[in-house]
Amino acid sequence: QVQLVESGGGLVQPGGSMRLSCAASISMFNIYSMGWYRQAPGKQRDLVATFTTSGITNYADSVKGRFTISRDNAKNTVYLQMNSLKPEDTAVYYCTLRTTWLADYWGQGTQVTVSS
Repeated sequence: QVQLVESGGGLVQPGGSMRLSCAASISMFNIYSMGWYRQAPGKQRDLVATFTTSGITNYADSVKGRFTISRDNAKNTVYLQMNSLKPEDTAVYYCTLRTTWLADYWGQGTQVTVSS
């Protein structure tokens, strides 16, 4: 069973920065893609940023230029650096992973609240 452990959420003021981390229990060699989705109260879960291990990255228009997804292959970890945060970025952020055998896994979610 693949596990994803997220960390780094919390409360931040508008304009601030925060970094989320997601550690996978399998090697990057067995991963096709990883990324982040978010879900605000009463809304659907939406893509934030993803990458494939072949190097393709994808960002939601609303976060382009502010968020950066990156990875550390040695730690089997993906990061989401979030800058210039806005109140509308408030949501539960979920890490997701697709294996090379096309199985999908989700983390437990971490709350990000942007408020003064």
